[in-house]
Amino acid sequence: MTEIRTPRLLLRRWHDDDLVPMGDINADSHVMHWIDDGAVRDLDQTAEDIERWEEEWDDEGFGRFAVELLASGELAGFTGLYVPEFLPEVMPAVAIDWRLGSQFWGQGYASEAAQATLEFALQDRGLDRVICINRTGNEASENVIRKLDMTQESVTDHPVHGYPLSVYAIDLTEFQA
Repeated sequence: MTEIRTPRLLLRRWHDDDLVPMGDINADSHVMHWIDDGAVRDLDQTAEDIERWEEEWDDEGFGRFAVELLASGELAGFTGLYVPEFLPEVMPAVAIDWRLGSQFWGQGYASEAAQATLEFALQDRGLDRVICINRTGNEASENVIRKLDMTQESVTDHPVHGYPLSVYAIDLTEFQA
């Protein structure tokens, strides 16, 4: 089983008891504001997401980690890797993303989890390059991206929703563990 420990977090595969707390995160309009069309997701949709994320692990050898707080055992959300097929102009690529419950914002958890995931991608999984796709204007995620030392490569429009997306990248030669 793939797990990563950071000073405050456990990044791990998904458990059955993660469904309800992840469902609560996906049902929060503040969390979902910058994602797709901003609509919240219900418990059934969250179950489908988790199932798909677990299948990605089996198919790709990477996926989204459940992010658990070591101190309390609470599920804070996810961070992980995915293939951004929805945006053909960046392909072939592997992207990093994250989603944490709003009660966990502003404490450095997203940066800590994303840094560990980026290291996992470039050192453990042998990827040469990782991108990040961020909805332009999402300053909280921009801050995480800056901490990852990613460089903006392009701006494009979301193929379905039409809003601008900034594409960032880092390759193995630029990465400082």
